Amino acid sequence: MAEPLTEELLDELLDAPRIDAFIEGHDFEAPSLSDYLQQLLEEKDLARADVVRMANLNETFGYQIFTGTRNPSRNKVLQIVFAMALTLREANRALRAAGVSSLNPRSRRDAIIIFCLDRGCSLQKVNEELFRFGEETVC
Repeated sequence: MAEPLTEELLDELLDAPRIDAFIEGHDFEAPSLSDYLQQLLEEKDLARADVVRMANLNETFGYQIFTGTRNPSRNKVLQIVFAMALTLREANRALRAAGVSSLNPRSRRDAIIIFCLDRGCSLQKVNEELFRFGEETVC
C-alpha cells in the first residue's frame, strides 16, 4: 500500500471533525528499514540476492541488513537505493528508516546523488559522478 503524501495527510487531519478519528485511523509507527526494504522488494518484484549483488555488498552483510540484524551506514543504504532503482521519496524514506539523514539538495554531494537518482543512474554511474566532482563515492 502506498504511503499517503504529507500534504494529503495534513488535509485529512485539518478536515477531520475530531482528532480521535484521525489518530485511530492511522498508524504512526514508522516501519523498520528491513520491513520497508521487504515491502519494496515485493512491490518492485525484486530478489534480495540480486539487490545485494547489484549494491556491491558482501552477501552476509547484505542479508543482515535485509533481516534487520545489522544497522547499515548511510552509504550502505544508498548502495541499496541505487541497486533497487528507488525514487527520491523512497530513498529518503529508507534513509530515515535506517536512522540516518535524508538527502539534502543543499549538500553538494547529496545534490549529485539526487540528480543521479532522478535520472535512474546505476550505482557505478553515481560513483563516477561523485568522483568527477571530488566528492566521496557511495562505495
